[in-house]
Amino acid sequence: MGYYYGYGLDWTYILVIIGAVISMIASSRVNSEFKKFSRVASRSGLTGAQAAMELLHSQGIYDVSVQHIAGNLTDHFDPRNKTVSLSDPVYNSTSLAAIGVAAHECGHAMQHAKGYAPLAIRSALVPVANIGSTLSWPLIIIGLLIGGSPSTFLINMGIIFFMGALLFQIVTLPVEFNASARALRLLQSTGMMAQDEVSGSRRVLKAAALTYVAAVAASILQLLRLLAIANRRR
Repeated sequence: MGYYYGYGLDWTYILVIIGAVISMIASSRVNSEFKKFSRVASRSGLTGAQAAMELLHSQGIYDVSVQHIAGNLTDHFDPRNKTVSLSDPVYNSTSLAAIGVAAHECGHAMQHAKGYAPLAIRSALVPVANIGSTLSWPLIIIGLLIGGSPSTFLINMGIIFFMGALLFQIVTLPVEFNASARALRLLQSTGMMAQDEVSGSRRVLKAAALTYVAAVAASILQLLRLLAIANRRR
């Protein structure tokens, strides 16, 4: 049952391939959109860092700092030390892409300041995700290598840990979409960007959000594969 047309090819690999293709398409799109709008300067002349500070202050948030972080699109908000970290292509750039990304990270800071429930849930799930991503595959691989009832137990445990990591990814979706929505509304309401400029930043953030959707889709396909493997073992 686990072989395809008698040639020893496990059909469940098709699920992995589909997930990989989806992820590659999403990654290619966000890189393309960011590159395109990185060449379009904002009429405000603000850098990503300056825009972030202005947006935070416009919402009465003064206890969040903005700092530079090395790397490409490694931007993030850390609620533990209340820091918005902006990467090399964002921190000093005046482009629509840079300001859009900076505003998105400020959107997370606003979520934290307002006590946005999905963000709190995601933060609480971080240990679950870390444990799940660390232990799931070792347990599954060991289970596949050994036989008997311990094999089934280890594979099932690995799948449970994998589902914990997947749950974190699913909860991340509304957090990311909401942060982008907050950012785009604020860019327009503060007058930092004109309508035509906001549309450029929206395209960048929409492409970025799709990478999270693609990651969830790929993980669900991987989960289906693991369930199929576990069912064969039974």
